[in-house]
Amino acid sequence: MSDLETLEALNRDYISSVQNGDVRRFDEILAPEFYCSNPDGSLVDRAAFLAQTARPVTISSLEAHDVLIRLLGDVAIIHPPPPTSGPTASPAPAATPTCGPARAAAGSRCPPT
Repeated sequence: MSDLETLEALNRDYISSVQNGDVRRFDEILAPEFYCSNPDGSLVDRAAFLAQTARPVTISSLEAHDVLIRLLGDVAIIHPPPPTSGPTASPAPAATPTCGPARAAAGSRCPPT
């Protein structure tokens, strides 16, 4: 599997985990230094993100389309498309796996290449 295919699969897992409140899967794929920027602008660390994921899911029909994945050496950035409508509209959050020394807003464990 190529790096791009691996990142696409991780992003699909991330989207599915948000939609289904799958704390177990997030616990498997999120790096210790994971951070999430919420739609309201708040920044939460891994523990807070897992706690908010454990709450009942209020999101429905979450999908990721037109996601841009940029491979930058040992780091990759996954960009979701912009919100589609309304002040609270938010596309599916994309995982931002990081492999290497860089700090990112969000991270996940990358498999060996």
